[in-house]
Amino acid sequence: MELSPKTKIDDLLSSYPFLLEFFLGKSPKFKLLQSAFSRKTIGKVATLAQVASIGGLNLDQFLLDIAAEIREKTGEAVAPEDRKARQEILKGIIMDLHNGEDMEILKQRFHDLVKDIAPSEIAAMEQGLIEEGMPESEIKRLCDVHVKVFQESLESQAAPRTPPGHPVHTFMLENRAAAEITREIGQILDKPGDLGEEEFFRLHRGELEQLMERLADIDLHYLRKENQLFPLLEEYEITGPSQVMWALHDDIRDAIKTARSELATSRGHEALNTIKYAIKSIDDMIYKEENILFPMAMETLTDADWQKVGQGENEIGYAWIVAEQGGAAEETVSPVLKKSAQGSVTLDLATGQLTPEQVNLILTHLPVEISFVDENDELRYYSQVKHKIFPRSPGVIGRKVQNCHPPASLDKVQRILDEFRSGRKDIADFWIEKKDRFIYIRYFAVRDDNQTYRGTLEVAQDATALRGLTGQQRLLDWE
Repeated sequence: MELSPKTKIDDLLSSYPFLLEFFLGKSPKFKLLQSAFSRKTIGKVATLAQVASIGGLNLDQFLLDIAAEIREKTGEAVAPEDRKARQEILKGIIMDLHNGEDMEILKQRFHDLVKDIAPSEIAAMEQGLIEEGMPESEIKRLCDVHVKVFQESLESQAAPRTPPGHPVHTFMLENRAAAEITREIGQILDKPGDLGEEEFFRLHRGELEQLMERLADIDLHYLRKENQLFPLLEEYEITGPSQVMWALHDDIRDAIKTARSELATSRGHEALNTIKYAIKSIDDMIYKEENILFPMAMETLTDADWQKVGQGENEIGYAWIVAEQGGAAEETVSPVLKKSAQGSVTLDLATGQLTPEQVNLILTHLPVEISFVDENDELRYYSQVKHKIFPRSPGVIGRKVQNCHPPASLDKVQRILDEFRSGRKDIADFWIEKKDRFIYIRYFAVRDDNQTYRGTLEVAQDATALRGLTGQQRLLDWE
């Protein structure tokens, strides 16, 4: 039988029952396989890639070990699929595509040499190209063309099926809502153009403004991917999707923002072109999510991982839908923290003592948002204020700060960290306008008493009201 990452565990155990003991010896997490019910339910859908992930095993070595066990017990030579060789073939096809080779020739080469492809292999291939020096911007530029090469194989595979409340189920509900909005916009743009562009724009401008305002909520969909899903994939060293997709998210955000501005200022020709680009980009992203990202994530992440993805999604919010409950465990407070919150533990600080509860209350009542990145560039804390300037959720805790920023700003972030770490700089100030608010952002190098760099503190403040202050209001004037 075939031995590959996509092999179902029930199929394998049905053919080679003795492998049950082999699995149990590989990881205590495989005890679930002792249940015949589990083998006939979970085992029907669980792949060897998922099983390896659950057990914390290297997939390639896991496949080799299974093949060796089968050979020892039966004498049968079952060769595991050579994933490394497939990766080299895939990378060669894509490199030729970037060098201008005809797509139809490359499609045929793919069909002749590989025939089918797992979504995780596309992600691994693109990540491999980035690691070998291909710029992320070049991957992004032609990622739609990459998909076209593999499209027939991808569409032959079943779409992910998940229960209500599962993060993927929620993402796909949002995709249906997004697709409906882009369909409505497309119908307007496809109306007969015999009126002329100016008259067409005059008649349909109001409709397009309303639809583009609704479409802007897709930002919440992308924020949950960036802050909840990508960090978990990065724990499995899958960074390609976050690097490429985040850049595409930003392109879509910019297109929606530009289109709304062009609509508001009656730049009809520019607005129509930008809207066409935006809806095509969103539709393409939906395809990439449902045919590559989500199946690959389902193949990689464990149930415990998906619970982590689900935790904190409510803090960011949802686009157009009310998320169903049931797919992710609610966040819980550990007994230690509960005990601390009751006041039985205090922290000795430089100028006093506070309980953990009081520290948390102070930090969440400051008129600023703060985040702390440690000396290893890992995000360790952000303040859970009521009115957030920048959306954050628990999925980012422990994540490298470089992965918490869009690829376009990565070099600036790294430069600040390098300057702070070297001692050349201690402060970096920035200010931006965001939805009619004036946001003041400051970064501070954190050093201990020996002047050793211990991390970076980010402070963000809505300074809109402060910017307009004049004169004075003294304490005695307060009412």
